[in-house]
Amino acid sequence: MRRLIYVPIVHTMADMGSEAETLKTGYIERYGEAAWFRSRQIVEGVWEGITERLRALNLDYRKVRIYQDGLPSCGRELEIVRQVAACGSKNYALILDLLERGALVEGTESPDLLLEEYNFIKRITQAKDEAEQEAAREAYARESSRILKQRDEFISRRIDESLQEGEIGLLFLGLMHQVDQMLPKDIEVSYLIHRLPFQGAVTLPGGA
Repeated sequence: MRRLIYVPIVHTMADMGSEAETLKTGYIERYGEAAWFRSRQIVEGVWEGITERLRALNLDYRKVRIYQDGLPSCGRELEIVRQVAACGSKNYALILDLLERGALVEGTESPDLLLEEYNFIKRITQAKDEAEQEAAREAYARESSRILKQRDEFISRRIDESLQEGEIGLLFLGLMHQVDQMLPKDIEVSYLIHRLPFQGAVTLPGGA
């Protein structure tokens, strides 16, 4: 039997890379500075909870493979994990800790699909005026469901190809994904945190 533990996540600003400041500014303009600070407190609390629950499982990390939202299958996975962790990402700092305990990290996503989505988001954040931004949002809205589905299909294949008999996968994935519905039947899926309470509870930048 192969096991997968599904870890629903919300992204920290360190995960947003070069778009972080633009997303922060846009969020504050739309919802206000108080909402911004509240969202950051919620994100911090979520990651504290995830860390505590993972440690309570007492897993044998020599049998654990880690799959991460947004981590491309590219041959530089460990380098990327270290770089993003050094930038302050709670998510990647936790992964780095688990790797030091013996876990392995797998390239999880299609680089081409990640780039396609990034370019849509970049057009939104770098729009010169409101009309251009709205047009960019509409263009992304028309394609976002397709991209998400294709990303999920790719992630599902990566897990199926790499997770071995007797191993446990840890899948760190945003709330909008549905990879758990696409996995082969011989992979037993459990959830570190039930997904539903997080959906719609608060608007968070980068929450998908």
